[in-house]
Amino acid sequence: MASKERKYAKKYARMLFNVTGTEKAEETIQILSTIESMVETNKEIRNFFLSPLVSEEERKRAISEMASKAGISEEVKKFIIFLASKRAIMALPDIIRHYTAIYFDRQRKTKATVITPVMFDGDYEKRLIESLQKLTNREVEIEYLHDPELIGGIVIKVGSTMYDGSIRGQLELLKEKLTA
Repeated sequence: MASKERKYAKKYARMLFNVTGTEKAEETIQILSTIESMVETNKEIRNFFLSPLVSEEERKRAISEMASKAGISEEVKKFIIFLASKRAIMALPDIIRHYTAIYFDRQRKTKATVITPVMFDGDYEKRLIESLQKLTNREVEIEYLHDPELIGGIVIKVGSTMYDGSIRGQLELLKEKLTA
């Protein structure tokens, strides 16, 4: 992805959030994620957004038609047309990430990524959520990643903070202390 697109992703996310607000945020995230997935997996769709051979008017007409058939809001339709005109559709993953962060911040929510070697049962998950809510003073949404290479324990990422309670992490700390 071009650095120019990445540079403006946060600005574009804020711009879209100011138009959609918290009321339409979850729907907007879902729509943008679907479009991002289509662009990522379908070469023809990616070419449609990026090719200089497709005129701005053709692109605008096709996006408008797709949006009306899919029931996409006017705000999101205009935003996709805007991204297409800037040829910035490849910045969509970063835009979604920033948009989601803005939404979570406004809702006093946060997202935690939990990496474990095994899946948790309901009781442990409930205790984990309660602990993370106390730690962050926010409502926590958890995304689980299964890593069978993790010997044991748990790794949790909340925002830019990483909590490594894995055996592998503890062994690496021990190694550092012994070699220092």
